[in-house]
This record gives sequence, C-alpha cells and structure tokens, in this order.
Amino acid sequence: MKHSASKPQPQVPSMDRRTFFRQALRRTGETVVKHADDRAARRAGHWLRPPYAIDELEFLLACNRCGDCIPACTHKVIFSLPARLGAQVAGTPALDLLNKGCHLCDGWPCVAACETGALQLPANNEEETPLPQLAVASINTNACIPYLGPECGACATSCPVPGALVWEQERPHINKDKCVGCGLCREACIVSPKAIDITSNHQKLNAHSAP
Repeated sequence: MKHSASKPQPQVPSMDRRTFFRQALRRTGETVVKHADDRAARRAGHWLRPPYAIDELEFLLACNRCGDCIPACTHKVIFSLPARLGAQVAGTPALDLLNKGCHLCDGWPCVAACETGALQLPANNEEETPLPQLAVASINTNACIPYLGPECGACATSCPVPGALVWEQERPHINKDKCVGCGLCREACIVSPKAIDITSNHQKLNAHSAP
C-alpha cells in the first residue's frame, strides 16, 4: 500500500511569531512585558548588534539564525554569538567592533540580506536614512598619545561621519551627538591597548539594574 507523502508544514512568518509571543506576554500583564524587554536589553549590553537591529527582545523573536548577514558583510565585522552564551542568543549576529570597524556600507548589504526584519531600515520621509546608533565610543585619555604629550593623528582620517571626531589643540575629541560608534577610529588606533573604548548602548542598563 502506497503512502502519500506528507505535505511540508508552512513556516510561520517571523512577524507572526513575534506577534504570537507578544500577545502571550501581554496576556500575563504589561509588567511581565516590561520585565522581558528590560532583561533582554540588559543582556544585550554584552554584545553589539549589526546596523539597524530592532529592539533586542523583538530581534531575538525575529532572527531565525540564518546567518545571511554574515557573508553580506565584506569587511567581516559580523559574527555569530557562540553557544556558551545560551540558546536564546546563540547563532544570532553581532559586531566585532573591538577588533574591526563597521564601514557603514552604501546600501547596507547586511540589512538587505535579512529577510526576517530583525535588521530593518527605519521608515522615514527624509532623502537620507538616519545612521544607526551602533555603540558608544569614548577616548581613554590615559592611553591616547596626544593627551600624553607627543603628536599622533593615526585616527585623524578614520571617521566616516562628518563632525563626529574633532580635533582641539591637536587632541581628538568625540562628538557624542554625531558619533554612531562604528569603531573605525578604534581600528586605526596604534596603541595597545587601544585608546578608544567601544561599549554597548545598553551598558547603562547593566550599571543601574540587577541582572
């Protein structure tokens, strides 16, 4: 007797999956939703997401760990988070801004490669899409050569964002209103350890909240 081949089950679109979990959370109350959001954001303080990543909890629900954004990054800045960080985040993409810089590529190929909406350009009516806030960059003046006396300038031409890295009295300063935390100045820095610190946008949550 022949058995008919079972039809493959259609995959649930990522947006439906996110909606399902969101509705389940809301049924248990807004307090639970906020707690889930805050917990995900606190954990995100330990890594840096690719450009235009949506909010962390939504990101985890949307990302299917396909890895398509990794080869799309020609500068090899994106990598998969390892399994030791837990099943919730294992295989999701992150930026290696401690060793490399994001080049803010034209057309955002990593975002274009994402079919689930985990990375998505913001909707806006402006001619230019606002740059993503990738991380927070700061200068360690105890390590930066110009702050110690001699001249340097290794990072002088590294910044792709006009006005984000400025020079005053031959010393670099980061304009936090314009800096997106791409890390290219850190990559260009010639001292060891680097004089540019890169931290997650979520670090403040870790500093003021319990894990």
